[in-house]
Amino acid sequence: MSNNSKQSFMKNVSIILIAQLLIKMLGFVYRMVITNFEGFGDAGNGFYTAGFQVYTLLLAISSIGVPNAIAKMVSERAALNDYKGAHRIFRTAFALFAGIGVVCSAALFFGSDIVAYHIVHMAGVEYTMRALAPSIFFVCVSSVIRGYFVGLQNMKATSTSQVLEQIFKCVLTILLVMLSVGQAPKYMSAWANFATSLATVLSFGYLLVFYKKHKKGIDEGIAKTDLSKYRKISTKKMIKNILMISIPISLGSIISAINRVIDTATITRGIEIAFAERIPAFGNTAEVLFPTLKQLNDEAVRLAGVLGKSDTLINMPLALNIAFATVLVPSISGALAVGDKKEAAGKINYSFLISILLIIPCAFGYISLAQPIYKIIYPNAQLGYDLLQISSVALVFTALNQTMSGSLQGMGKVYTPAAGLICGCAVKIILNLILIRIPSVNIYGAAISSVACQIVSFSICFAVLSKNIPLKMSLTKYVLKPVLAGLAMAVVVFFSYKGIVTVAGSGYIANAVSAIGSICIGAVVYFVIIFKLHIMNEDEIKMLPAGEKISRLLKKIKLT
Repeated sequence: MSNNSKQSFMKNVSIILIAQLLIKMLGFVYRMVITNFEGFGDAGNGFYTAGFQVYTLLLAISSIGVPNAIAKMVSERAALNDYKGAHRIFRTAFALFAGIGVVCSAALFFGSDIVAYHIVHMAGVEYTMRALAPSIFFVCVSSVIRGYFVGLQNMKATSTSQVLEQIFKCVLTILLVMLSVGQAPKYMSAWANFATSLATVLSFGYLLVFYKKHKKGIDEGIAKTDLSKYRKISTKKMIKNILMISIPISLGSIISAINRVIDTATITRGIEIAFAERIPAFGNTAEVLFPTLKQLNDEAVRLAGVLGKSDTLINMPLALNIAFATVLVPSISGALAVGDKKEAAGKINYSFLISILLIIPCAFGYISLAQPIYKIIYPNAQLGYDLLQISSVALVFTALNQTMSGSLQGMGKVYTPAAGLICGCAVKIILNLILIRIPSVNIYGAAISSVACQIVSFSICFAVLSKNIPLKMSLTKYVLKPVLAGLAMAVVVFFSYKGIVTVAGSGYIANAVSAIGSICIGAVVYFVIIFKLHIMNEDEIKMLPAGEKISRLLKKIKLT
């Protein structure tokens, strides 16, 4: 990659990375707060998670692939200075997905009862789905605007609108759940998700203002379009082209969303089979002999909520990694459009390296400190930390799958991530049906099957990627050294926590101080080891945000 290309690529990555980190931090905050509200707890979390999974499925069908698809098409036109063609893609896509959004919003609202009782098998979750229904339309049209500006290499529309949306969602969710304390968990969950609908409306308003603000520059670009590069095609063909790109890109998300809905359905039914004769004492619940259908449903909802708490934490590090997947699609498409395969390969190699170095410490950190973390963030609902430990293994492969999906989509291999995920999901469903029904395994079977799902998907996608692009990934640099650094950090974190908490005591503040202190120590240890092992060369370090300063600091303290 040229120096200008490197800096532009990492600048865009940095913008998305910071935005995604803020979004997930805010999401983590409001989920933590509402879970600890009286009456919400694991049951409310179960309704929230199940309803959101069905909503995510319709969102995947209607809009998930839209930003990347529009970004890909627009970036290809922009690379050829065809800004008129790029804007026509935007206008056509906006009208198309506005219509799709209306249909999907109506389907979720009017079909919520059928889904609740006959698909996910969770009575009460229909209220949550109805509360979420309006947001599908606004997410659809917002996605088109975001994709258009990403294709023009302007990440601000995406990053700012998403951060604003999450701020609104955080504040409104906490406020509405607080006002609903005293109601049943299913109603509290509905209010929490209605906040999501309100936030998407406000975010769409911002994007409209952003578009109007940049309209003058857009018009100037259209006026300067090289007409010899402008392709005049019918609206019908344009729609066909948009769908042919967006649907394959969406397939991975659609399959993943279907998998989560099936996961919930198999969990509820599996738990009912596992505990048909006896619900064992678990946490604050007492043992129940020969439970009724309602008691079995309540237990399934509660255990699904326990599993959902780990998802909130797992999404935090994935937010850091998604920046590369987002920026890779238009970057690789643009590079390949002008025949620069070497630059595309360089961006993929570097993105893989950073993904690995970001995710490894997060996974090992969760495994080492799962219980103390739960004591901090879920003081009124501490069950399930061991599920986080299992899910942390899946986290590594999920992050790498994100990066590979962005790479493959940018290369035009849009069906490969979906194919890999289908195979992984098939394995997960089979394991769910076997493991969850075993009383001694129950909900842990869902976490174990998720690990298998991500490993299968990773193996298939990596095989295809490595055959189509000249990847230069040595086992030592990309696997052995990062894992060694992560293991060393985990050991230090574990014993640091044990040592600090022994002195500080066992209260809430003492536990928080001990956990945060050990995390800080572990971060320093990991930082020192990865540079002592020379995992990154000087050029790779300089590509990081503030890379020049980091490089000078490392030389000053003799770590490079």
